[in-house]
Amino acid sequence: MHGLFPRRAGRRTAPGRRLGVAVARRPSADGRRRPALGQHFLRDAAVRDAVLAAVPDDGLPIVEVGPGRGALTGGLAGAGRAVVAVEFDEALALRLRPRLPVRDNLRVLHGDILEVGLREALAAIARTPPAGLVGNLPYAITAPLLRRMLSEEPDPPPWLVVMVQREVARQVVAPPGRRSLLSVSVQFYAQPEQLFDVPPDAFDPPPGVHSSLLRLQRRAAAPVDVPSEARFFEVVRAGFAFPRKQLHNALARAMWLEPGAAPSWLRACGIDPARRAATLTLEEWARLAWERERSGAPPPA
Repeated sequence: MHGLFPRRAGRRTAPGRRLGVAVARRPSADGRRRPALGQHFLRDAAVRDAVLAAVPDDGLPIVEVGPGRGALTGGLAGAGRAVVAVEFDEALALRLRPRLPVRDNLRVLHGDILEVGLREALAAIARTPPAGLVGNLPYAITAPLLRRMLSEEPDPPPWLVVMVQREVARQVVAPPGRRSLLSVSVQFYAQPEQLFDVPPDAFDPPPGVHSSLLRLQRRAAAPVDVPSEARFFEVVRAGFAFPRKQLHNALARAMWLEPGAAPSWLRACGIDPARRAATLTLEEWARLAWERERSGAPPPA
């Protein structure tokens, strides 16, 4: 998303191993939890059923991210949907495949969904995009995954149903007044719903925080008219660079503006310079982007 989310570190598949079919071949793959990966496996049957019920019934193939021990995988495939489950932890992927029923519409792959495309994953079941995305996400990859699927993926999913940290879900759906860089970014590309909260004891081991199920419906078109996505996000990123400051100060500092330039820019857009970034609507950010474009500012980096 044009640099809106921090890039991840320390999460790589081995060279030449972007994606591989999970086949049992070595006893050392014991499938135990790896704390470094932030794994919390869904174990509550009622929550599992609620997640499955939240998946759109549109017949599209599904890419499942992080199937873990397969709490959702069998249910997704059992409904007749074509499913590719992509698991980053090779040991888990190796153990999961024999536990699942043999189906032509189901494959378990070892790989990093942040490194591979949906088209590449779907090739394992001889399908092509579009495909929906479902996942009980390790918290650390939530922002990178949203960035990848909403703005970088060549074949973006029309919808995502993902379990995330509750605080992140609240940020994603936040209205003006409580918005963040994350909420503005996601809401530009998708219509988010926070469907329900999930307590820690629904997982093994229990995380230290509550979770929430998010459903994101990708927008067919941008919700506001902008000169370009790059220009829009240039302004949004600058506004949230110093979120506690009044907007004129935040923009001036982040964009190295001349004294008085930021208040004039904001007033020209009908925005009080004393407001803060969290209070702006998408329409107001778009007005700022258009005014920036008309000013002859250099193209965004």
